[in-house]
Amino acid sequence: MAVLWLLLFGGLTTFFLGLFVWAVVKHFLTTEVPSSLKHPVKLRVMHCFVLFLMALGNTLEKLRICTMNKFVQVICDIGAIKKDPTVLVTNMRFGSIPVRLFQPKTMSSQLRRGIIFYHGGAAIFGSLDTYHNLCSFLVRETDSVLLSVGYRKLPHYHHPVLFNDCLSATIQFLRGLETYGVDPSRVVLCGESIGAWVVATIVQVLLSSPSLPKIRAQILITPIIQAINFCLPSHQKSKNVPFLTREFMIFFLCKYLAIDVSWKDAMLTGAVIPLDKWKKYRKWISSDNIPRRFWSQDLKPEFLGCFNEAAYLETKHIFDVQISPVLADDKVIAQLPEVFLVTCENDILRDDGLLYKKRFEDQGVPVTWYHVEDGFHGCLVLFDWKFLSFPCSVKIVNTVVGYIKNI
Repeated sequence: MAVLWLLLFGGLTTFFLGLFVWAVVKHFLTTEVPSSLKHPVKLRVMHCFVLFLMALGNTLEKLRICTMNKFVQVICDIGAIKKDPTVLVTNMRFGSIPVRLFQPKTMSSQLRRGIIFYHGGAAIFGSLDTYHNLCSFLVRETDSVLLSVGYRKLPHYHHPVLFNDCLSATIQFLRGLETYGVDPSRVVLCGESIGAWVVATIVQVLLSSPSLPKIRAQILITPIIQAINFCLPSHQKSKNVPFLTREFMIFFLCKYLAIDVSWKDAMLTGAVIPLDKWKKYRKWISSDNIPRRFWSQDLKPEFLGCFNEAAYLETKHIFDVQISPVLADDKVIAQLPEVFLVTCENDILRDDGLLYKKRFEDQGVPVTWYHVEDGFHGCLVLFDWKFLSFPCSVKIVNTVVGYIKNI
């Protein structure tokens, strides 16, 4: 029996070691860490660990033990929550949607500012627990009431489930603001990555609900705003920068939109874009809208691949304004609330934010823009990870706090 246990232990050790070596090799073969990033070694180690966890999760999924995202989520959320004695946290459900309410414990003679927060995670990672400390920090530092929405994700739920969950939770919260001690005239929607996409889509939809309190401001942190043009300068420059590489982005985008992954090359080259659609929308989504200082010297010309009608028919919902909110009509954009926009230089989605910024400016919507030169996608949630934190993470959180305080 002892021999069997030793053999089992040796086999598992060899397996885990081999998997980690594979992750390290894959990282160095496929990943670029720009010189402008601070603590590059730390980022490389963390990315290798993420690749290792995903590979191990995929193995467990093939063995039908658990899904890859569930495994990675459990590991990442171990010890994630830190209790703040100044913040009251209440777990609730709006119907079937889990939400978490954060309220300052101190009494207030006036109604407080309200924040509705939608977490990031590429529609597969991220949770109420992952972003718990960030939400608690925002509440403590801004003296606000915050609702964090725990929407359903991949692999079991696809578009528009995520959006519908967030919209339903938002409407229910807006209808009962005073119950939670929130001033209806000071409600802010805030999100990161796909959570910022949720903000962008929801504020547009709420324009058709005049009976609900008007949103005071929207905070978009490294948002994804469109799923059409993948030849933008940042898509070329940062396609191999962790934590959101081009390979990772297009894979989970296809999964979320229920598009067969076999069409990803057609999407990346623009072969899914009919000429009439490009002529209609290029004024909003082409590289011409990106300031020249963000163009690299080796930027490849923007062009459409040979049109593939079959690919277009399978992917045409990417032109839906609910998926690509940057395509909304001018009259819709002009009615939107003021914006606080965060972009990161080393983020593949940098130019999504810049495209949306120009649309706001063209329609006279007030925009406060904060660009982080040493930032990368996904750095926000690392702000309190002690030795695993990055200066850019802290800068973003503190700047967001400063903006909210002025509302």
